[in-house]
Amino acid sequence: MNHPYHLVDKSPWPLLSAFSVMSLVSGLAKWFHMFNMDLALISFLTTSLIMIQWWRDVIREGTYQGLHTVQVGVGLRWGMILFIASEVLFFLSFFWAFFHSSLAPAVELGSSWPPAGIKPFNPFQIPLLNTAILLASGVTVTWAHHALMENNYTQGVQGLFLTVFLGLYFTSLQALEYYEAPFSIADAVYGSTFFVATGFHGLHVIIGTTFLLVCLIRQMLNHFSSTHHFGFEAAAWYWHFVDVVWLFLFISIYWWGN
Repeated sequence: MNHPYHLVDKSPWPLLSAFSVMSLVSGLAKWFHMFNMDLALISFLTTSLIMIQWWRDVIREGTYQGLHTVQVGVGLRWGMILFIASEVLFFLSFFWAFFHSSLAPAVELGSSWPPAGIKPFNPFQIPLLNTAILLASGVTVTWAHHALMENNYTQGVQGLFLTVFLGLYFTSLQALEYYEAPFSIADAVYGSTFFVATGFHGLHVIIGTTFLLVCLIRQMLNHFSSTHHFGFEAAAWYWHFVDVVWLFLFISIYWWGN
């Protein structure tokens, strides 16, 4: 090979993942309409197995085979930047829906926000605690990143472990908040905007926590060096994005929208 680019080998995972995700969506529809989870559970299992094997191949290419050259790394970074930009627009649609409904509440909502009959959460209880947790996790993931750049194995593991723990703690408190919610997703546009925006953010926290857990395992297996750790860097970027989105959610939906 006389060029710095990575020409990807033939792989069964893109095609298999497409069929598996299609089956998963069909299974979810079957669950919602027929109250039968069999297809959804089987499809979730197959999708997870395909993802694990696909990412295993990518880790092998970058860690052991040396295919992630400097030039390939530049492309990967731009890919992650564009992905996060698409996520910004994804969440922008939810904020647009929220402010469209809250700045000029319709008569059907009682001409007030929150709508008549809706008792919102106290923003200075669990939401404020979750804000502190995510801000702390931003500090710990930055600590882990700096430790990694300085080849400090121990502090890198410690920082990543604390970040994963804080991500799981945040998810647990969010689930508790949902369980105790005095309103549901069916309660006017308030319930819809609240649960869709915070629910998708919670999903991103779970994805980011999984991302960082994989990085923790890879750090413990010595996959990263001070100059070759884009997998961790991408996870850190994604986690900071999740932090920023939560700050906007807390300020607008929990505090201002109260």
